[in-house]
Amino acid sequence: MRFHLRGDISRLAKGLELLTMELDVNFEEGGVPIEIIQSKGPIEVSYQDGHGKITYEKPIHFYRAFGLFLEHFQKGKAFSEKEVPQFTMNGIMLDVSRNAVMKVEEVHSLLRKMALMGLDTVMLYTEDTYEIKEYPYFGYMRGRYTEEELKVCDDYAHALGIEMIPCIQTLAHLKEALKWNYASDIQDTDDILLAGEEKTYHFIKDMITSASRPFRTSRIHIGMDEAHALGLGKYLEKNGYQDRFSIMNAHLKEVVAITDELELHPMIWSDMYFRLGSKTGGYYDLEAEIPQEVMDAIPANLQLVYWDYYHTDENFYQTFIEKHQEFGADPIFAGGVWTWNGIAPNYGLARKTTDAALSACKQTGVKEVFATMWGDNGAETPMMAAIAGLQLFAEHGYSREVDPVRLAERFRFCTGGEWEDFLLLNEFDETPGVMENNLKESHSSKFLLWQDVLIGLYDANIEGLPMNEHYQRLTQRLEEAKKRNPGWSTLFAFYHQLAKVLSVKAEIGIHLKKAYDAFDKDKIASMVKQLGDLREDVEVLRRAHRKLWLDTNKAFGWEVLDIRYGGVITRLDTADDRLTDWLDGNITKIEELEEERLYHDAPWKMPEGALGRNVYHRIVTASTFSG
Repeated sequence: MRFHLRGDISRLAKGLELLTMELDVNFEEGGVPIEIIQSKGPIEVSYQDGHGKITYEKPIHFYRAFGLFLEHFQKGKAFSEKEVPQFTMNGIMLDVSRNAVMKVEEVHSLLRKMALMGLDTVMLYTEDTYEIKEYPYFGYMRGRYTEEELKVCDDYAHALGIEMIPCIQTLAHLKEALKWNYASDIQDTDDILLAGEEKTYHFIKDMITSASRPFRTSRIHIGMDEAHALGLGKYLEKNGYQDRFSIMNAHLKEVVAITDELELHPMIWSDMYFRLGSKTGGYYDLEAEIPQEVMDAIPANLQLVYWDYYHTDENFYQTFIEKHQEFGADPIFAGGVWTWNGIAPNYGLARKTTDAALSACKQTGVKEVFATMWGDNGAETPMMAAIAGLQLFAEHGYSREVDPVRLAERFRFCTGGEWEDFLLLNEFDETPGVMENNLKESHSSKFLLWQDVLIGLYDANIEGLPMNEHYQRLTQRLEEAKKRNPGWSTLFAFYHQLAKVLSVKAEIGIHLKKAYDAFDKDKIASMVKQLGDLREDVEVLRRAHRKLWLDTNKAFGWEVLDIRYGGVITRLDTADDRLTDWLDGNITKIEELEEERLYHDAPWKMPEGALGRNVYHRIVTASTFSG
């Protein structure tokens, strides 16, 4: 398609050039004329009698508007559409600290899709995955970004009207950064910095300086969430027990003095104030009492980020937003698209929480929001698998209520993907035995993939449920989805193979135990052959996952998943040998299969509607990984 853009497009030219990588368009004399007008107010796009018109306020609004124009233009009819932006900031936070560090070119690809969606902000969450030249062990062998890489990303984002904001930690969540000897004098606990220590603030200044230097923005996210053991490690030894509100505020004051010196505008996660004010230590405690003097001591130029990925009740969000507004400054809201802990995105929970949360934000006047994409426990879920969740955030940003039909159409245009096919990934965890929309965060596919076939710590949880049948149907549906999404073939190839593996592996431990208990040697002999086929399918899965990872992320971090897949493969090999020895009479019993299968509900009692959730090392063994 050929277009001639009329008006001042000097600020937009570079972004338009970048978007030609996503869109089949050319800009030249003789093309369809489109008048471009920048003015305050809503986005407007129209086409009539051979002429087009786009009205926009901010560059990001133009790129969304241009996408809207093209989407309608392709239908060959006259059109007119208006959208009113609901937020002054609507973007994403991408976790690049849990092993998966997205390649620069993949960040660029994501930025292009975000521009078409109209998302205007991106934070790369970097605990230790950015370069601090004074500390060579900071992020060592973790795929950290160089200063130049971050600058290139910022330039690319700026061309597309997107603000990149550094997002780091200056108190807790620094376990990987603090594990080296250079940090011995600045540790409170293994993941929390030592508050009140002069050396700590020299280190934090180097962190903030290095993290902010590549970016043109003056904003910075300095973290400070989930410091549960604040003041209870080396700090306690040096100072005795101190009021933790006082420790927090004193530390924050020192860090904000650094951001002031560097002329930066900081934000922090808000949970520590609410946890410290709660008798139970909970974040979402509606009875939490934060002393007025504590609120008064929070720096006036600091914004609080209210993060909440869990509630489906709009009224709860409204109440908690109002509690944040009592601090005086306008809060920022952070929701989630549920990429973490599992091996597939939880779209059911993401959609329910996002709809409730962003509706509440509109009702209460919150103007800045973003969607978090965490990668807890090894970043097993490919971040781009959850891109439909970003489209949902985007559509909330341009309408009071989201039209599901338009949502799917916009997703197809902005990403080349089919909405329903991406939502199909939800069925990896929303299995038989799991409540609708998986609101209790069951990670069925994760524990079924990694658990040991002889030990089967989660076998009792799925006893009697048709899991193999569920994944067999999913395998067939993903085969068709793969064909409908050629631009996402590597992603769907991985998930198709995962479903194929789970269609056998899900219940194999249960069948082994039953056959062994019945002394059914014929059945066991047939299952030995099945184990060999399964081992080959797991190897195919490993390679599909590896290709997806290496296409998207830096190589560092993949070794963790290689080791996890290797564990499955070698344990299948051991199971083969153990069963064969028993069949041949070389051993009289298989100790692992002698044990009764108990229901797995640790470390938290399993809620109704969930089958299990856990971190990798609690899935694969009841033994210890260390010490």
